[in-house]
Amino acid sequence: MFKSLFALVRGRTNDAAERVVDDNAMTILRQQLRDSANAVATARKAVAVAMAQNEQEIGQHKKLVERISDLEKRTIIALEQGKNELARDAAETISILATECETSEQAQQQFSTEIERLKTAVRQSEARLRELQRGQRLADATDKTQRMRGMTNNSGLSALKDAENTLERLRNRQMEIDATTAAMDEISMSNDPSTMSERLAEAGCGAPQKSSADEILERLAKKVKKSA
Repeated sequence: MFKSLFALVRGRTNDAAERVVDDNAMTILRQQLRDSANAVATARKAVAVAMAQNEQEIGQHKKLVERISDLEKRTIIALEQGKNELARDAAETISILATECETSEQAQQQFSTEIERLKTAVRQSEARLRELQRGQRLADATDKTQRMRGMTNNSGLSALKDAENTLERLRNRQMEIDATTAAMDEISMSNDPSTMSERLAEAGCGAPQKSSADEILERLAKKVKKSA
């Protein structure tokens, strides 16, 4: 019984943790990418440091070779002058320097090998980081699209429907106002005696109150004939 309860508690804890991770996946991914970018930058710095140390080792090796060459020349002169004891001391110094030179060469080889390994690792890491960054941008765009789609499917659709209803009510109200204004104008015109006379004349009830263009032209033509 206790084992079952313990398993239940652990199961719920794991489920809750997974839900937290899923709900904050984008935030977690962004932080992981920042950590990865920092790690790649650190690796680049390590390569630069190794290359600088190798250059120093090369410079030191060059100086050792020059010192050995100089000592050998001087030792030969000492031997030629019969200064054998001095020549022996010089030979011991050359031996020490030669050992240092060999150690330097080994160090250079190790540096070269490590630098190439680090460069390869950095190149691979940079490629993986760029791929992850592209994936993160795509995932971020997809997440925003899905969130927007969710808003449209729920509250967004409701808001759009409300806006459509409001617009329809506004248009109906405007049409009602226009219709009322037109009706009021019509009532005013029907109650105006002068307007009523014009309406009757236009309907052919009695002589027209306004002269048409043809009538005016005919009247003016008659004046022209009389003058002639």
